[in-house]
Amino acid sequence: MNDFYTEQLLKRKTPASGVLLVSVCGAVTIISALSAIIVPFGILITTAFGVLTYFVQRSVNLEYEYLYINGELDIDKIMARAKRRKVFSCNIRDLELIAPRGASELAPFADVKAKDFSSNCPDHKKYEMILMSKGEKQRIIFEPNKAILDGIRMLAPRKVIM
Repeated sequence: MNDFYTEQLLKRKTPASGVLLVSVCGAVTIISALSAIIVPFGILITTAFGVLTYFVQRSVNLEYEYLYINGELDIDKIMARAKRRKVFSCNIRDLELIAPRGASELAPFADVKAKDFSSNCPDHKKYEMILMSKGEKQRIIFEPNKAILDGIRMLAPRKVIM
């Protein structure tokens, strides 16, 4: 019973464009509520903008959960602390390389499109993971803690660059 289990919760920094979008949607909702008396079907318009504001706000309030169990890495996206969706899953057998972002070992993979599951904080240390999945290469940007990196290094020591 030598199971290795670790998880990490990471809050994503809301980009300025997300804050602006939520603010604009909220302002439009308030203006449409005030003008609902004058405009025919104003209540329907206000309701529509209110629902839009709700969903936009939920989509910009994100957290990522990294879950590493015995060679399986799962990344879940948690929206507004209410809805969870699995966005990425891999087995370490498919791993080609994990290195800090900007490492010279990642240069041959610069043309591979990246999926970013990081916090967007510039002062956090990001890693890039290169995988071969279903015949094509994937590049994942994430911010694993030391426990996750150590767990991956136990199974694939030559593929993890610190």
